[in-house]
Amino acid sequence: MIPQSFIHELLNRVDIVDAIDRFVPLKKAGVNFVACCPFHSEKTPSFTVSQAKQFYHCFGCGAHGNAINFLIEYSGLSFVEAVNDLAAYAGVQVPVQQTDAFFKQNDIGDASQYSTAGYDENGLEISPQDLIGAIAVATRFYREQLKVSEKAIAYLKERGLSGKTAARFAIGYAPPGWQNLESVFANYRSAGTRKLLVQAGLIIVTDEAKQYDRFRDRIMFPILNQKGQIIGFGGRVLEQEEPKYLNSPETILFEKGRELYNFFSARRAIREANYVVVVEGYMDVIALAQHGIDNTVAALGTATTSIHIQKLLRQTDNIVFCFDGDRAGRKAAWRALENSLALLSDGKHLSFLFLPEGEDPDSYVNRYGKESFEKQLKQATPLSEFLFKELCAGIELQTSEGRAKLVNEVKPLLQQVKAPALSLMLLRRLVELSGISQAELEELLQIKRSSRIRRIENVPRKQPATPYRWLILMLLHSPSHVTKLNRNMFVESTENTEEIVALKTLVDFLGENSYLTESNSRHSVLTYLQDNPHRALLESIESEALEWGDSVDLEAEFMGALELLQQMQRKKRMTELQCKSLDKLTDEEKRELQRLAML
Repeated sequence: MIPQSFIHELLNRVDIVDAIDRFVPLKKAGVNFVACCPFHSEKTPSFTVSQAKQFYHCFGCGAHGNAINFLIEYSGLSFVEAVNDLAAYAGVQVPVQQTDAFFKQNDIGDASQYSTAGYDENGLEISPQDLIGAIAVATRFYREQLKVSEKAIAYLKERGLSGKTAARFAIGYAPPGWQNLESVFANYRSAGTRKLLVQAGLIIVTDEAKQYDRFRDRIMFPILNQKGQIIGFGGRVLEQEEPKYLNSPETILFEKGRELYNFFSARRAIREANYVVVVEGYMDVIALAQHGIDNTVAALGTATTSIHIQKLLRQTDNIVFCFDGDRAGRKAAWRALENSLALLSDGKHLSFLFLPEGEDPDSYVNRYGKESFEKQLKQATPLSEFLFKELCAGIELQTSEGRAKLVNEVKPLLQQVKAPALSLMLLRRLVELSGISQAELEELLQIKRSSRIRRIENVPRKQPATPYRWLILMLLHSPSHVTKLNRNMFVESTENTEEIVALKTLVDFLGENSYLTESNSRHSVLTYLQDNPHRALLESIESEALEWGDSVDLEAEFMGALELLQQMQRKKRMTELQCKSLDKLTDEEKRELQRLAML
């Protein structure tokens, strides 16, 4: 694992403006630098880089991070690759760490980039890095097994895959047998290793305490997260067995509803093509990639979720869902439509392609080629057309009852659409189909439409909505102010909003890492909170600092936030005491109420 101290030093040495300007030309705009976002299509620059705090933020798609994050997102590098690239640019050498003893005894040469800190045979907590290390060991084992399995190689050749493609996607093979992983995990049967492998999703333990490998006699497809780390597997049988596909179970690393197969590797191709193709299976993705269609991802044995769609819309404005034309394929397409409606904005374009009966992307591209498949993509059905086509199927629009049923079924869908122009176009289409006027439909559907578009210009900088948010912003911008904070003001708070929990987490983190408050580091504290559950909120709050000018008075801002919090807590306490009848107040509470009233 690369030491945090080196990452800290590297980010202090590199200017994020120079690092990003190598790839995206930046222009000075006040105290910051701006450009059209490289992660989504736009005409007006919303991608902002802060030289003062060394982070970037896009107000359009929400992309946020430091120089390392930018390389990961923009260039499709893994975390280790991004650090090495940035270190080479800065002219410094990345220190080589000794391999952990656990991996040494298993003779895994490339596991040195993983940390097993916290892993202990005696039952100490297993960290995410421990799991990533274990999965790396299994990945190498599966890849080595593929090289010696004639049956697995013959299967992949029969499916049209070349050796180069198999290597590109790190495809492996889990051989038959119940405990093959014992050959690479020397302590396979010990309680500590059993716990590690269970949590990594690699083995199953029965009620009788018997353990066996989860994946047996299957082609193995590694699943990568956004950092390029392998966090799970999909395994496919070679014969006609069930289940055909078996995914890793949900773990602290792997959630099916959040991850997309090939997303990490496809990001650059998606941005370059300005659209992404969403398919159903691993083999669909791989076959298309082998034919030069690299901007393809797949859901992992689950419906396309709103989180999947949100991720994709950060990369491109155009999504094409390509599913089989059977009932299951149309059902999957409808679920994707339902989960996308609330995320749509004008300028985003979602469409649906259903291949001829009996074909899937894998078989189609192998039979007809890249050019024919891309022609099919151009004929995909727009979301608006697919929506009404599916709803109208089986409804007799010639009858009043049929048209009423259509209005009833479309109501919860149209209520989700926040994109003004699209919402209006869908409503007008419903007017045509139902014969009901637009005004009457707006009343029936309970759609409130703004009568005019407001233009907001030269809006002065607003202060954060709550004192908790304000304090978070202050601490992210100036960590040293944590020493001036009276923690009792919020630590004892019974409220449990995300802002309060995030503030407590941030204060605790800064307290445990005092060097961050003592050093003159320019880069963002969020560098050290990559896996924090409140990261999205913290990024959103940190971006508000981009509106600050040179004249901002940090001390005054901080004291203003504290004063506001004190006033809010004083009013809350007074309300609590005043709600009690006078005869039920203790003498101490009466004095407290009198003191609060005089403040």
